[in-house]
Amino acid sequence: MADAGVTAEHVLIAADKFKGSLTAVQVAERVTAGLRRIAPGVTVESVPVADGGDGTVAAAVAAGFERREVRVTGPLGDEVTAAYALRDGTAVVEMAEASGLQLLPEGVFAPLTSTTYGSGELLAAALDAGARSIVFGVGGSATTDGGAGMLAALGARFLDADGKPVGPGGGPLADLATADLSGLDPRLAEVEIVLASDVDNPLTGPKGAPAVYGPQKGATTDDVAALDAALAHFARVLAKSIGPKALEYADSPGAGAAGGIGYGALVGLGAGFRAGIEVMLDVLGFAPALARATLVITGEGSLDEQTLHGKAPAGVAAAARAAGVEVVAVCGRLTLPPEALGRAGIRRAYALTDVEPDVARCIAEAGPILETVAERIARDFLV
Repeated sequence: MADAGVTAEHVLIAADKFKGSLTAVQVAERVTAGLRRIAPGVTVESVPVADGGDGTVAAAVAAGFERREVRVTGPLGDEVTAAYALRDGTAVVEMAEASGLQLLPEGVFAPLTSTTYGSGELLAAALDAGARSIVFGVGGSATTDGGAGMLAALGARFLDADGKPVGPGGGPLADLATADLSGLDPRLAEVEIVLASDVDNPLTGPKGAPAVYGPQKGATTDDVAALDAALAHFARVLAKSIGPKALEYADSPGAGAAGGIGYGALVGLGAGFRAGIEVMLDVLGFAPALARATLVITGEGSLDEQTLHGKAPAGVAAAARAAGVEVVAVCGRLTLPPEALGRAGIRRAYALTDVEPDVARCIAEAGPILETVAERIARDFLV
């Protein structure tokens, strides 16, 4: 390694947000500040990343996309402001912007009636803006409606036995009698839509959307059973309308993403499923930045078992390892042993809790502590 101040190192920071503390952009800023305190001459480049969940639009904007805002229907039916990102005919649409848990008042959940209608309105806004390809990032949802609300906003009709529209949310799908997708916006057939998610669950069953993710959206045991039955019924009614592929899609990887909105995207929008981090690395221009790097710093708020299953740091590390570039990680807390990190392609992980054992202080003072962590990385790898 070269001496500080004359180093030839080129560091690429490709970290996700520290949820509740720092955005991905702020993580990069703090790490940069810490590195340069110890190695002033180091070249630092940042590509804030996201895996399709909340923070995906912000990552796209940081990469040079234009932020667009639109008023849409929130998960509880009230109007909210949601953003998407656009550049050169490619739109990055994040369902959490319109239908996310963060839009619910604190302590308020509506597992049976929260709707993805606003996500459909957000997709329509991207079409109106001339998008020819759409990266549809799904995650962080407040909803479990199988994407029915989204499809309704785009022209589908879901009616009960009296010919009236079923109510919002997954619960009322139990009363669904007929499903008609013939009115879907014709522009959908002309654009490429990629379903970007870190979740490969099916729609229903023990690994389905209600069972696995319903409880974190306020669903009781009875709610989970009701939602699972309603979504299975939804798929059966759709099969009468569009054929057996509706049932096949229900078992497809990603169908259970974001309360089943993945299913709605597969069955109604003609979307193709890809791991969210892989899609976003392509969209954000990660490959050319990686080609310039001698060290990659990735990370997220918690490096744990979930990280290894399609989260941003695992995707970044896999790409860097394939390119022969060393990777270290920063995080708020670390629960993975060194051997698991090694298998993921991460040489070493640095946690805020290594500096400040008090988790509450780590959250409240994440920025300054992260700078201290970055100083340690600089001493270990750059000087």
